Amino acid sequence: MGKIIVVGIGPGSKDDITPAVLNVVGDADAVVGYKYYFQFVEPFVKDGCECIDTGMKHERERAEQAFQLAEQGKTVVVISSGDAGIYGMTPLVYEMQRERNSDVVVESLPGISAFQKAASLLGAPMGHDFCVISLSDLMTPWETIERRIRAAAVGDFVTAVYNPKSNGRYWQLYRLQEIFLRERAANTPVGYVRQAGREEQEVTLTTLGAFDPEDVDMFTVIIIGNSQSYQWNDKMITPRGYYREAHKGNEKKGQLIMIESFRTIESELKCKDYRLDHKWALLHAIHTTADFDMEDILHTDDGAVATLYNKVKNGELTHIITDVTMVTSGIRKGALQRLGIETQCYLNDPRVAEMAAEKGITRTQAGIRLAVEEHPDALFAFGNAPTALMELCDLIRKGKAHPAGIIAAPVGFVHVKESKHMVKPFKNIPKIIVEGRKGGSNLAATLCNAILTFDDAAQLKPGRDL
Repeated sequence: MGKIIVVGIGPGSKDDITPAVLNVVGDADAVVGYKYYFQFVEPFVKDGCECIDTGMKHERERAEQAFQLAEQGKTVVVISSGDAGIYGMTPLVYEMQRERNSDVVVESLPGISAFQKAASLLGAPMGHDFCVISLSDLMTPWETIERRIRAAAVGDFVTAVYNPKSNGRYWQLYRLQEIFLRERAANTPVGYVRQAGREEQEVTLTTLGAFDPEDVDMFTVIIIGNSQSYQWNDKMITPRGYYREAHKGNEKKGQLIMIESFRTIESELKCKDYRLDHKWALLHAIHTTADFDMEDILHTDDGAVATLYNKVKNGELTHIITDVTMVTSGIRKGALQRLGIETQCYLNDPRVAEMAAEKGITRTQAGIRLAVEEHPDALFAFGNAPTALMELCDLIRKGKAHPAGIIAAPVGFVHVKESKHMVKPFKNIPKIIVEGRKGGSNLAATLCNAILTFDDAAQLKPGRDL
């Protein structure tokens, strides 16, 4: 009884065929394969080797011919592009062996898959967990393919796409792009390679949002990055984590936990395209509350976080005033010291009780009046008292207060919503607002921390002042 050896001949260049495959091709009594692929192995077959080539979509016929020859005692090599076990002939040959109950020995030798060749040309996009999906629905129902696409997108897998388009299949790639854009940012790197390893080779690097499905065909492999992938020096890179591991010694355990938490939160956000400074505040808010409603109720004016950070950095903003001491307690002391910022809550100032009794106002209102007299241009952060926020709004309208910024996060049921509406008309003041009834001292404090650490946002590396 003979033998069938199923081999992958790589993506299309003789330089990408492994020595092991060349050896068995050179020893074969017969080589069976799709006629287009014979050009890559013909120089290596021995004299007298029987070469049987067939056209496209004749896979079962090729497998049957291989078994007929092997059952005559011959050594038969079945060639398949890329790796024969990945969308290739190997599974079919094993299934036919089982169907025929054949005693023919079947072996398989790996080859370089097209996605591996494409990845090497693009840089290092497959550096972490990945999957490969074929959009061909000839043998797989589209409903199944779409479920797999959705799972890959939700799971944050780097995803290679085979068989992206044909003359009869033009819309499926658009649908894949639509699904991925629900789960990943529009600036997610996307690379695609046409005719990888062949003379007609074309390599293109773009983004998920800018990618045009009309630019690819059946000879193209597409690779979509994950949330950590990035472009650098015209290359697409997905980090494995070695660089981060090498620098862990500088990070405290609490910070490492916070970094991992932020990454988890980011991966679960409904929208992937928030402005960086808004996303940084949002991640802090969700991390503090474990409440993904923040995605719907946290409002930041355009560039508010970045603007306030720059005021701190430039020395224009030196004081943070809070309505209650709990907010002050939650602002990181390390960040305050590093940036030269002072925090102050007037609630326990002896003058407050006296003013509140005299004017018939709340102590938090009185505290804001005193604060405005001494620090009219501070950043004001409210996490408890809507009356204090309303007092600040009144003082702004009277021209007595000129805040550098406002964090409006009072919590409760009485005048809370109204106080937040009152602050919105001040268009020239950068504002961060927790809409509705929700809020709290912890939220106000963490939003202050987001401002003070905005220079860590691009690297998604929170917690250095823990």
